[in-house]
Amino acid sequence: MIRFTLISLAVILTGSCAAQDTEIPVYIGTYTQTEGHVDGKAKGIFLVMQDPENGSLQPEKTVAKITNPSFVKASKDGKSLYAVSELGGGDAESGFIYSYKRNKDNSLEELGKLSTESFAPCHIEIDKTGKYVFVSNYMGGIVMVYKRVADGKLEKQQKVKLENPEASHAHSVSISSDNKTAYIADLGNDKIWIFDFKEETGKLSPKGMPYVQLEEGAGPRHFSFSKNENFAFSMNELNSTVSVYKIEKEGNLEIIQNISSLPKDFNDNNSGADIHLHPSGKFVYASNRGHNSIAAFKVDENLGKLSVIGHYPTKGETPRNFAISPDGKFLYAANQDTSTISSFKIDIETGELQEHLLPIEVMSPVCVEFAEN
Repeated sequence: MIRFTLISLAVILTGSCAAQDTEIPVYIGTYTQTEGHVDGKAKGIFLVMQDPENGSLQPEKTVAKITNPSFVKASKDGKSLYAVSELGGGDAESGFIYSYKRNKDNSLEELGKLSTESFAPCHIEIDKTGKYVFVSNYMGGIVMVYKRVADGKLEKQQKVKLENPEASHAHSVSISSDNKTAYIADLGNDKIWIFDFKEETGKLSPKGMPYVQLEEGAGPRHFSFSKNENFAFSMNELNSTVSVYKIEKEGNLEIIQNISSLPKDFNDNNSGADIHLHPSGKFVYASNRGHNSIAAFKVDENLGKLSVIGHYPTKGETPRNFAISPDGKFLYAANQDTSTISSFKIDIETGELQEHLLPIEVMSPVCVEFAEN
């Protein structure tokens, strides 16, 4: 009888551990101090765990105490996490990017930090080889390229200066799947800059047609590719639209559609934020700050154009960034000004969102980043 009990207990414990091992770590970028646009209340990078079966999020703890880690990015090899420290001129001599080793328990071990050589770094991209890291500075028209060395630390590789730096607000870098083209969303100049990327050297150089011009006051912010990469989409912050691009030979862009991210009857203030393609390639989602919603669109996979599915309230204020779970079943929106993360279940047939579970509390969340186990 005792033996049976011990065996049964062992089975239960083993099952419990197995269930725990299936949880997916999610790192949350936050604001930690008051800035002009936010009253930051967090302590640094926060860890939550996602149950992929039911989509629930379990808050864990702050895993790195740094100032304003507003954007975080995990490497695909599972070894590293990178975070900007979004600092302005009154905070330090520049913004910074921090390098962390990811431990088996999902804690972080700081490896070092480097200057971003300008202010308000706000986005991180990693190339397809995992060797290079790109940081966009909101101020000064500066994009930095860093090389990853063996232990995950970074070394400066290149400093790219965009035109008209007084007006430029570089907001993101996106790398094509063939690793040959980099698209830089410049909110201040209303342009998507197009650069050749050489993975052999880690260097960017302007293409023959170096940019596509959006309409004045659009403010392109984030950029996403279609699944076949014949098309791309940008979320435009200032006029709350999504622009659709045809990707031509040599990586050049042609705008083929501009569509509002808002319902027709909404006339209040809003600014567009994030944009992501669903893993199926059938849907695009975008976040609205002001309307406080996620806009859902269906993708015409042949023409690339979008049609509206609906707009879904995030039950919180200022949904900045959001993430779709790797299996495509759930969407999580970071409500920056109400310190919550809202969960939605995605109908994988229609693209519609359904409210799912209660929002969890995370102080001043900005960025939601799934990491490899």
